Amino acid sequence: MKSNISNKIITAGFLLALAFLSLACQKQTAEKSNTPTEKGGVPTEIIKAQSPTEAYKMLYAAVKAKDINKIKQLMTKNTMSFAEYQAQLQKKTVDSILENGFMATTFAPFLPEIRDERIKDNFGAVEVYNQQENHWEDLPFIFEDGGWKLAVGDVFKNTYKKPRKGQSEIENESSNTKILISPNANGKFPSSSNSNKVIEMPPPNQPK
Repeated sequence: MKSNISNKIITAGFLLALAFLSLACQKQTAEKSNTPTEKGGVPTEIIKAQSPTEAYKMLYAAVKAKDINKIKQLMTKNTMSFAEYQAQLQKKTVDSILENGFMATTFAPFLPEIRDERIKDNFGAVEVYNQQENHWEDLPFIFEDGGWKLAVGDVFKNTYKKPRKGQSEIENESSNTKILISPNANGKFPSSSNSNKVIEMPPPNQPK
């Protein structure tokens, strides 16, 4: 009699353990389903930059690692729409348009010098040194969906507002020299395949 009771207790405990294991697996599957994946279905982390400077560092690292999913996470919605338009225009994939993060500075073999971070409301900017062209670029960022993201598309859409003048612009004005307009300041960004090629703006009636 005692043996039967013991067997029933063991069986009940085993079934209870299986139930908890099943619930844990379901929870893990649900969490992974909301996580971006790399090619081949390998899970990758969700990243949220806490400052424009951190966003650029993450973008540079993602470009060097060829991690297209992390690159996409560091782009605003308007920038992703702009990338899709460029892909259609150039007859390329969106991934190939984004592979260098829209930035000429990501071609640098080492992380470029970063300075003069500015933030006002959900708009941010940071200057990054362009080693190829020997000048500072003032890069636009917007705080969106809980993290700072590159706002190239927002510049073209005229919805980005620079927090204030950058240090390089102020220095040029004070020294009475001709202001060197970076590809980001005048709204012309290099394509991923050629850093000297100017990306065209979408026509006014182009769907955003």
